[in-house]
Amino acid sequence: MPDDRIDTSDIPEIVTWPDAERGLFYRPVKKQITLRLDADVIAWFKRRAPGGRGYQTEINRALRQHVQRSKNP
Repeated sequence: MPDDRIDTSDIPEIVTWPDAERGLFYRPVKKQITLRLDADVIAWFKRRAPGGRGYQTEINRALRQHVQRSKNP
């Protein structure tokens, strides 16, 4: 059937999404690695983490911020 014969009267109009945030629910894939860091660096991140938990997440966040700043100088 040619496009001009398709009834599109029941299709909602396209709306804009000015407040939408791209990638809001995107979660990067995590990859397990072995990484050697200086003991004082690890201790610093562990001190900042409640109960020493979540320090790897903070290290990842710091690395991601560095990568983002390097991409957009």
